[in-house]
Amino acid sequence: MLESQVYIAKIGKTVGLKGQLKLHVDSDFPEQFASNSQFITNKKKSLIIDTFNATSKIVKFKGVDTIEDATKLINQQIFTTLEATKDNCTLKDDQYFWFDLEGCNLIENDITIGKITEIQRFPTCDYFHIETNETLVNEQSLANSFLLPYLPQYIVSVDIENKMIVVNGAIGILEAS
Repeated sequence: MLESQVYIAKIGKTVGLKGQLKLHVDSDFPEQFASNSQFITNKKKSLIIDTFNATSKIVKFKGVDTIEDATKLINQQIFTTLEATKDNCTLKDDQYFWFDLEGCNLIENDITIGKITEIQRFPTCDYFHIETNETLVNEQSLANSFLLPYLPQYIVSVDIENKMIVVNGAIGILEAS
C-alpha cells in the first residue's frame, strides 16, 4: 500500500442476504465508518459506507446489495488516507496517531537509544518496536531491536513535530533484551 494509506479494518464473513458484512475494526476510531465515508481495499476497490453498526460491527457498503456481491469482499483489508484519518478522528490529550509516532527517536538521559519502526498491538497494551541506535549495538553489544510498552510510566514527553520521544526506563529494558 502507499505510505499515505492507513490500514483500519478487515472485512469478515457475510451477514444476511442483502450484502451486509462483519467488519473487524483495527482502529481506535470507529467514527471513521460514518455513512458516506469512502475507503479503498488492498485490491484497489473503492468502497463507500451505506450503514455501519458500531456495536455489532456490521457494515453495508453502497452497491453491495446481495450475498454474492458481499462474498467477493471477504478478507479484503480496508485503508483510508492519512488526511482523512486526521480529519475524521478526534484525539484526546496525550493520544497520538501511530503513523505520527513511527519514525520518532527515543531519548533517555540525553542519549538517542533508537527509533520506533512500528507499533505492535498486544492484548494488554501496545508496544513500540524500537530499532536500537547503531552506536549502542556496536559499542555496547546491545540488541538490534527491542519492545517498549507504550505506558505512561515509560513516556516522559512526546514531540511529534521534532519526531522525538523522551522516555524513562527504556535503557533497562534494552539491556535486558
